[in-house]
Amino acid sequence: MENAMAVGIGSRDSKLSDEQIEKVVLEGTPESLYSGKKVLVLTPDATRSSPLPMMIHLLRRTLGEKTTRLDFMVANGTHRQMKEKEILALYGITSKEKSTLFKDNLLLNHEWDGKNTLVKIGVLGSLEIAAMTDGLFKENVDITINKRIYDYDLVLILGPVFPHEVVGFSGGNKYLFPGISGGEFLNFFHWLASVATSERIIGFKHTNVRRIIDRAASLVSVPRHNISMVVRSDNCLAGLYVGKPEDAWSDAADLSAQTHIVYTKQRYKKVIGIAPHMYDELWVGGKVMYKLEPIVEDGGELIIYAPHIKEISYSWGDHLRVTGYHVVEYFLSRMDEFRDVPRLALSHAALVKGRGTYRNGVEKPRINVVLATSIPEEECKLVNLGYVDWRTVDIEAHRKEQQAGTLVVDHAGETLFRIEDERQPAL
Repeated sequence: MENAMAVGIGSRDSKLSDEQIEKVVLEGTPESLYSGKKVLVLTPDATRSSPLPMMIHLLRRTLGEKTTRLDFMVANGTHRQMKEKEILALYGITSKEKSTLFKDNLLLNHEWDGKNTLVKIGVLGSLEIAAMTDGLFKENVDITINKRIYDYDLVLILGPVFPHEVVGFSGGNKYLFPGISGGEFLNFFHWLASVATSERIIGFKHTNVRRIIDRAASLVSVPRHNISMVVRSDNCLAGLYVGKPEDAWSDAADLSAQTHIVYTKQRYKKVIGIAPHMYDELWVGGKVMYKLEPIVEDGGELIIYAPHIKEISYSWGDHLRVTGYHVVEYFLSRMDEFRDVPRLALSHAALVKGRGTYRNGVEKPRINVVLATSIPEEECKLVNLGYVDWRTVDIEAHRKEQQAGTLVVDHAGETLFRIEDERQPAL
């Protein structure tokens, strides 16, 4: 029987010890959930900060000793699939440990583009969709998920919670949708987020998209349990919450709002976000834009500084080179033209371009998004994004220009920046 409430500990200034972490995991996970059962652990990929190796080894050593099977799957959602050596590095498992400690544990990818990966588990009808989107959409949407979960008795979601542009805060049932799902549902709710705008979603707990994802998760017949982490800037845990996905995620989101949102007193004419190396393509490097857009002045410039990024998207680049990056009104006026492009790709393109208008054939983005990456200038122009040679960007000189309206943000993409007077959503 699952807990009625999450078990947890944490505060913005906490740094949880290994002993505290183990205690919360065991207290929050009744033995009846996993003893003598087959358990599948869903984890993030390498684009999320967390002490994942420590948590993976903890689960194998504690829960794993009493399960009949304990396997792990990277819930990579819309991101590229990882090679085994990358998963081993992500989980902190050495080659020797793979053949000894983890010899009975499968390390899996969610193969979202595989022909036989998904199974349909239900439909959200048009009237329900209309009610949950406040009338923005009215359509039937099939719900599909990785059918492999039905080989297990428990799905254990293990992941961090951060402000997120599509759902408000990441984590919880998001590790099911989009984590191990696919098909039209992914396209639908990502496009919903773009139409609703990131401004009204990112960093807000109660969103239409979260409501829809939780509703889809209710159609999953396999029991679900959640270990939600709130991660400090030093990659240690400020908080840990364990229980039903809705409860554990809710508590973690409350702490994430205190930990991962920075309020500034002003907007800046130029903001330079330095992308960490875990963002290896613009598809995920766009998070720099989502988290920093709110503090850029109208008509200002946001530079995504990432010399290591060479690709727009390994999976979706062909679509994005056709559509380019535009404000959402541009795409809404041309949906017939882009009817063969997945709405997921349109969503990414609109979110990276940011807010703006499209009137009488003229597009006016609110700010100018510039790439200081290893993506060639010609390709940046092709997809309607700005370009600057990263070698000409003097980061240290720009750091000294804060009083002149420039801000440099290190490890951009996980912490959300907002203006002090924008603590409430627009709607």
